[in-house]
Amino acid sequence: MNDEKYIGLDVHPATRVVAVLDSTGKLVMESILETEAATILQFFAGLRGTLSVTFEEGTWSTWLYDLLKPHVDQLVVCNPRKNARLKEGNKSDRIGGATARMVMVVDDPDAAFARAVGAGGKVVSSVEDKEYGWRVGEIGKPLG
Repeated sequence: MNDEKYIGLDVHPATRVVAVLDSTGKLVMESILETEAATILQFFAGLRGTLSVTFEEGTWSTWLYDLLKPHVDQLVVCNPRKNARLKEGNKSDRIGGATARMVMVVDDPDAAFARAVGAGGKVVSSVEDKEYGWRVGEIGKPLG
């Protein structure tokens, strides 16, 4: 059994919206955490397996990076200004039936995409090479 977890954080001054996916891309947990070091560390201490975490660069990113780095296996801070997809449409941070945007950096995007589609994800855009050097696809699936 693969115990990898992919964790996306949406960072706000007072709270962190957290989505946890298993190795197949299935949403296994979602939560809203207050911005307190003890609360965040307690949440991560309850997770088992290989933990890969991503969140966007912003006011809180250095603090959060320093807090989480010793407790996770992989940590990626994304620059939203480099992601052309974030410039299109509306971004919703609501949880519980709406969508949250998560960027996952993986060794094999095609295989991860196929697993997510196999787990019920709906293709928004197929995996393709982008001008900024990444291979990107987009999956949409309601949380919950």
